[in-house]
Amino acid sequence: MAAGGTAQAKTPPDQLIIGMNMNNLLTLDPAAMTGNDIVGIVVNLYDPLIELDPQQLTNVRPALATSWEVNDARNLITFHLRDGVKFHSGNPVTADDVVWSMRRILHLNLAQASVWKSYGFSKKNVDEMVRSPSPGIVEIQLPKPNDPKLVIYSLAALGSVVALDRKTVQAHEVNGDWGNRWLTTNEAGSGPFRLDNWQAKDVLNMSRNPLYWRGEPKLSRVVFRHFQESQTLRLMIEKGDLDIANNMAVSDVTALSHDPAMQVDQVKKGTIYYVAMSMKEPHFANPKVREAVRYLIDYQGIGKALMNGYGIVHQRPIQVGMPATLPDPGYQLDIPRAKALLADAGYPDGFDTTLRVLADQPFLNIAIAVQSTLMQAGIRAKIVTGTGNQIYGAMRERKFDMLVGRGGSGVEPHPHSSLRALVYNPDNSDAARLTNFQGWRTGFYDKQLNADIDHALLERDPEKQKQDYFAIQERYDALIPALVPVSQMVDSIVVRRDVKNYLPHPSATTFLRDVWKDDPADAQPTGGKGL
Repeated sequence: MAAGGTAQAKTPPDQLIIGMNMNNLLTLDPAAMTGNDIVGIVVNLYDPLIELDPQQLTNVRPALATSWEVNDARNLITFHLRDGVKFHSGNPVTADDVVWSMRRILHLNLAQASVWKSYGFSKKNVDEMVRSPSPGIVEIQLPKPNDPKLVIYSLAALGSVVALDRKTVQAHEVNGDWGNRWLTTNEAGSGPFRLDNWQAKDVLNMSRNPLYWRGEPKLSRVVFRHFQESQTLRLMIEKGDLDIANNMAVSDVTALSHDPAMQVDQVKKGTIYYVAMSMKEPHFANPKVREAVRYLIDYQGIGKALMNGYGIVHQRPIQVGMPATLPDPGYQLDIPRAKALLADAGYPDGFDTTLRVLADQPFLNIAIAVQSTLMQAGIRAKIVTGTGNQIYGAMRERKFDMLVGRGGSGVEPHPHSSLRALVYNPDNSDAARLTNFQGWRTGFYDKQLNADIDHALLERDPEKQKQDYFAIQERYDALIPALVPVSQMVDSIVVRRDVKNYLPHPSATTFLRDVWKDDPADAQPTGGKGL
């Protein structure tokens, strides 16, 4: 019985029904995925080598690898795999599968390749750098000097470096695509759950893997259902038709927080809400225009009126809470200063532009607020709404003017994680296709800043490293970047109280293998196919 004597949820006792906005769920291929929503699904279909503890992110836990070590030169990480793990197909999980899966990321060169390219991996060297010298052993040699701790964090946190069933994927390969087309709507994992079916923008069903190496999951089925409207999510979880609701409006979350049958989990994440400008667009190539935009955002007003439950005001690229994060510079809305900067830049009457944004909250409300304050200085921004593929797709193609978005990784507990995603841009050419780097997307490039980020990563003295990160943030600020941090994300998740052991993960890798409802002994498989 739920707290306060209210009725139990109507969902089956052995099934978990999760409501969320699935507009940005575009592919199930771990090498191609973008955004947080898909990560929480992939990590329940596949197994990684290692994983991060959701309650202590710096604690790296074994998964497919039982142990690992770094050599004295800090350029080789060796993993020892556990025996007896099988894929959903029944094929054994081998070191060759793990090696092939990581090589595949670089050869495909899709979204998840960006992080590994920043570490020096490429199509040309990955086959040599990632290898299996003997059964049960995986070696990852770092192509250039790096902090192996960060690489280990990336392996554990990103959700992309998982073991794929090589034989199954290769059987569905078409024209050398490494099985990408097939994996868009299918899976080939060894995780606690198996994919039953996925209907885009409708429903995704998983059923438990009875032969899972950690032990059979307590839930027989997990169902993800698509809801675009927050009020619908609220109604469904109030009625007991959902167990968990994500992506809800703050007003609905607040209302549900008073319901004794519900609890609200607020998770601070490393991702940043931002206003971005494309430096390939002539207006924003001018630093005075970018600085004017910096003073045309009402950070405090947006934070107070729009971001309660969504985020906290933050104006630095490194996330809050890390010793290396500088205090906010304190930027505020300043219309006269912005007008003077625009006049100096040659735009005394402003100019016309477009502002792309998801048609979801809080993004749309942020964009409307920014549009209003831009107008006060003469920048006439037409809001263009769309799906994640339309909005972020334009950004990944570097074909946009302005954009309100959210990104920045921050999933690894290391300052470089945020800098890599938001600032770092080692190759500003269109051909580089560093599509997961916001720096590349916006065309923001500074050779010295890249070098400073590389240097700080290798600094072994913690105090010196912290000072290096302070200097990086100061230089980034002085360069008037094309991406203006506005707020750090807070994820508010509503969970019915009869759901047990659900631990939201700051890196989006929420594991469902140990979740249950009430007494798991009472849960009997229904044999159905989900909702």
